[in-house]
Amino acid sequence: DRSGVVYQGRTEGMNPWKQKYARHTTLRTLDEALDGADIFMGLSGPGVLKAQSVKKMAHQPLILAMANPVPEIMPDEALAVRPDAILATGRSDFPNQVNNVLCFPFIFRGALDCGASTINDEMKAAAVRAIAGLAEKEVPHEVAQAYSGETLKFGPEYLIPKPFDPRLIEDVPLAVVKAAMASGVASRPIADLDKYRRHLHGFSNRSGLFMQPCIDVAREHRARIVYAEGENEDVLLAVQSVIDEGVALPILIGRPEVIRTQIDRLSMHIDIGRDVQIVNPEEADSHPEYWQSYHRIVGRQGVSVEAAQTAMRTQASALAAVLVARDEADGLICGKVGAFADHLRTVRGVLAGGDDQQHVSSLCALLLPEGPLFIADAFITVDPTVEQVVETTCASIEMVRHFGITPRVALLAHSNFGTSQAPSAIKMRQAAQILRERMPNVEIDGEMHSFTALNEAIRKTTLQESRLSDNANLLIMPNIDSANITLGMIRALTDSLLVGPLFTGFAKPAHVVIPSVTSRGIFNMSAFTSAEIHRLRERNT
Repeated sequence: DRSGVVYQGRTEGMNPWKQKYARHTTLRTLDEALDGADIFMGLSGPGVLKAQSVKKMAHQPLILAMANPVPEIMPDEALAVRPDAILATGRSDFPNQVNNVLCFPFIFRGALDCGASTINDEMKAAAVRAIAGLAEKEVPHEVAQAYSGETLKFGPEYLIPKPFDPRLIEDVPLAVVKAAMASGVASRPIADLDKYRRHLHGFSNRSGLFMQPCIDVAREHRARIVYAEGENEDVLLAVQSVIDEGVALPILIGRPEVIRTQIDRLSMHIDIGRDVQIVNPEEADSHPEYWQSYHRIVGRQGVSVEAAQTAMRTQASALAAVLVARDEADGLICGKVGAFADHLRTVRGVLAGGDDQQHVSSLCALLLPEGPLFIADAFITVDPTVEQVVETTCASIEMVRHFGITPRVALLAHSNFGTSQAPSAIKMRQAAQILRERMPNVEIDGEMHSFTALNEAIRKTTLQESRLSDNANLLIMPNIDSANITLGMIRALTDSLLVGPLFTGFAKPAHVVIPSVTSRGIFNMSAFTSAEIHRLRERNT
């Protein structure tokens, strides 16, 4: 304390509580006590710890200077005399901020969820271990973005997760609940801990509950998914989650030495060979079957033998598509690096079945506070025909159902139930009629305004016998411009989260992500692709 070492026989400033910690020792000052010490933990006041005392501490001393707002010693002062020191303070402007927001909310969450009669040491220790474990894991994309400029890799400057790491709400309460149950203080034990973990995951990951039906299927039937940009950081972070969650068997296209360097830099625990397979494009020449397969498919699209050989070395999306076409992978994900249109053109060339490409379409899901809203087709067909609108709608309805959601479909136009005879209005009107005849058990209506589709009161005053029982959740647009503009405007003006684009109509499952996609978005696409592959297998057996 402020008077020095608390020792047996001391009288100055002593009380019954301090007496519990009195030691038999000849040491009398903090400076003496720190000679050879491994750890300093301060909960006192500014300037208590002096630089000359820090010099005397053991190799790589751990200094926990918790006084706020000014710690017992400033980190730069300690590091000036002991560059090997590891420091933590209560301040956010230095590495390793110790903040009670890391533990208290989540300890209470776990204690309340299992009806703990007390918060015991076992529960506290479990929370500490869970927090410590997070620091050693790779940092999620959201945290890395929020703390751009900092190196968030386990080490002297990153011993503790950041206070707003979204994984805390999942890992810490779960650990606390397990400890409460094991120590016998949980009055409402949680029988299904996996279900509880998924429930917690929903607090931190807005897409978690939405994606859960696909994740559940993917876990049961893991498919081989090839990732064209296997060297990319976000792709690798997603692949780590894919491995941890067990939703797919990843195949990475990239140079092995670059991938290993990235894995080490990101402190990931991916085991090459066991967890992932690597296809090295630089060795494509030693696999002539790849360029031969590629040329066989696209040779009549103006691709020469030499161009096919070059593509296998230089176009990762083309190589990924060939692996899928040859049944060496079940599905592919590409697009994180490079132009979206180039990736799409490459994949279509290999997997869209020659000239019959009109049936390929895209669907995007926007996760809004009111619920998910699906939009088609913002990426593929510029001005679809009536039959293409019908095919896109049918495919979109099936995909919406994959998420455990009942589709309510509105075909949109500038016309509202026959108010215009313009070609685009007639197209959507005719498509709606065909769809109602083909799918009488699905809620489909149109053509209508977007405001009508999303406002029940307006819909009732416009057409009382509308087939929609509630607001539409699947919007089919008349052309690519209206779909893409609508998608972009909603994303810009709301706090929505994009899932997709999801593609349908390829010969085998393939998805091109947009370059801005996060690692979580790539994980979501992986789960969807793996589940999609299983459903296609079931349908074909």
